[in-house]
Amino acid sequence: MGVDGKVFTLAQVSEHNTPKDCWLIINGKVYDVTKFLEDHPGGDDVLLSATGKDATDDFEDVGHSDNARDMLKDLYVGDIDASTIPSSTTYTPPKQPHYNQDKTSEFIVKLLQFLVPIAILGLAFGIRLYTKST
Repeated sequence: MGVDGKVFTLAQVSEHNTPKDCWLIINGKVYDVTKFLEDHPGGDDVLLSATGKDATDDFEDVGHSDNARDMLKDLYVGDIDASTIPSSTTYTPPKQPHYNQDKTSEFIVKLLQFLVPIAILGLAFGIRLYTKST
């Protein structure tokens, strides 16, 4: 089914988003995964939820085997016109000062997880001493 040299827009690929017609974009290439939906170990809904966008991160995050990557070759239908995919703003790394604030709050949380139980024990011990002496 592979048509080498065919270039699709995101809008064209997005139309293929049903269990009877499912296309995915992975690493700039378009794959027709319709015939693989039933056999996908992660279930068909995982594939269907990855339609209409660049599914590269979804694909890579799972850590697919070399065998799975080889299967893609048979499902290839063309390339994606990269200019039709909106640039993602969700993956921009945070600015450096913001990152340090995160580290600081993480440290404070760890410190509190250590100090709060000690403070509670100290308070309980103090109350016990106070109630014994009266």
